[in-house]
Amino acid sequence: MTDIASSEAKAYGVPPVSRAIAVMRYIAAGNRCRNLSHAAKALGINRTTLIRILATLAEEDMIEEVPDSGGYRLGTSLIALAAQSLNERGILQVSRPVLRKLVDDLNLSAHLGVIEGREIIYLARETPNSHLASMVREGTRLPAHATTIGRILLAQLPRAALHELYRDVELPAYTDKTRTSLAALEEQLAADRARGVAWSVGFFEPEIGSAAAAVLDHQGRAVGGINVTGHSSAFAPGSPAAGRIEETLKRAARSVSEALGYRGWGSDQL
Repeated sequence: MTDIASSEAKAYGVPPVSRAIAVMRYIAAGNRCRNLSHAAKALGINRTTLIRILATLAEEDMIEEVPDSGGYRLGTSLIALAAQSLNERGILQVSRPVLRKLVDDLNLSAHLGVIEGREIIYLARETPNSHLASMVREGTRLPAHATTIGRILLAQLPRAALHELYRDVELPAYTDKTRTSLAALEEQLAADRARGVAWSVGFFEPEIGSAAAAVLDHQGRAVGGINVTGHSSAFAPGSPAAGRIEETLKRAARSVSEALGYRGWGSDQL
């Protein structure tokens, strides 16, 4: 936001609303406002104003009293509003501009996919103006074990669920790099999970490279994955582009996850 826009926003701001929002954020952070004097000091407002704000928020069900320990917690009306907002900001809606930015930043094709059984389904695609643009269409189904979106989503499954999914199932090879046994796939998924990115140099198509990162919802569940694809030379070990691809992709996945309400990033994550 520019300095001019920021000044205009402040000029049109409503201080009582700002204070009410500050109180809700304070409570959301785990502060119950049991000690009104302490809370008022922490919030930078006087005690009488705080009492009036709490009473108004409680009347509107934005906060509610905690029966046993006293104080306040977020109310059902506020939680319902948040849930409605998250539903409206679905993964497809929030991913499209992120995919377009990935294409602009990396000049690679970008996709969004979800997993269904042992397949992934592509929901969105953005491509650069290049003869190497991806030919994968929205609605395309591909094998999860051989694709980067599939791998990064399989990597989030509990071991028992993975074994149940691939019990007595043949894993077809698409190139000589495709993992074709459950043991080999598990080893690869462990590496993908540790790295935070599934990486491929010709694992599904010769001469095609790809990298994918998981998208998490507000409960920390992997609800989809985004990837970028292009010529394998950009993804090869030692390529000057590889580090930038990984960093940019992780940042994009984080952006989508945060738009879906996820806040659980560790300090070592992008």
